[in-house]
Amino acid sequence: MTTGADGGGGELRVFLADDHAIVRSGLRGYLELTDDLTLIGEAAGGRDALDRLAALESAGMLPDVVLMDLVMPGMDGIEATRQVKARWPGVEVVVVTSFGEQAKVVAALHAGAAGYLMKDADVDQVATAVRAAAAGQCHLAPAIARLLADSLRGPRPAGDTLTPRERQVLAEIASGMTNQQIARRLAVTERTVRAHVSGILAKLGLTSRTQAAVWAAKRDLG
Repeated sequence: MTTGADGGGGELRVFLADDHAIVRSGLRGYLELTDDLTLIGEAAGGRDALDRLAALESAGMLPDVVLMDLVMPGMDGIEATRQVKARWPGVEVVVVTSFGEQAKVVAALHAGAAGYLMKDADVDQVATAVRAAAAGQCHLAPAIARLLADSLRGPRPAGDTLTPRERQVLAEIASGMTNQQIARRLAVTERTVRAHVSGILAKLGLTSRTQAAVWAAKRDLG
């Protein structure tokens, strides 16, 4: 049984923020095809989204996940994501955009996004990203995961203190793999993977897998 943002049982609550009505209509249609996701509100911009989320909070109906466009008039999706996470840390944000540039991916993840999808994603990808975000995981579109992974697999930066195995684990994190999947791929136990992840976060001064993925992308921007 999934739980809502208020801790009660039931469907995952989803909020849409996109300035194009036709995109909102398409995403709304996606959500109607799933049994465990329910749409509770929409907004046409970042500022509008914050206002509507505040109203939902007053009604005790905050969403579990916001599907957020990046390019919107007034307040863009990156700033809106940053403010959503600052005001409502328990609300997760999944970016749904037409832009896959590394700089935008890094900025969105750094702002607190727990997922990054392209607008050509199918209904299963959208649903998977929403469920993953609600479960505290980071879900990236395959092309975005490859972008981050490829940036990490470039030349090793000077002064990098990570071991070769830690870099390998970090590359898989950037690819969106879970600890269980990494363990199978590297033929080690999940406990070993968790130890590597803890070591990676400690060495890099980070606190989450999402931050680790952001770090991986930033190393290529150097």
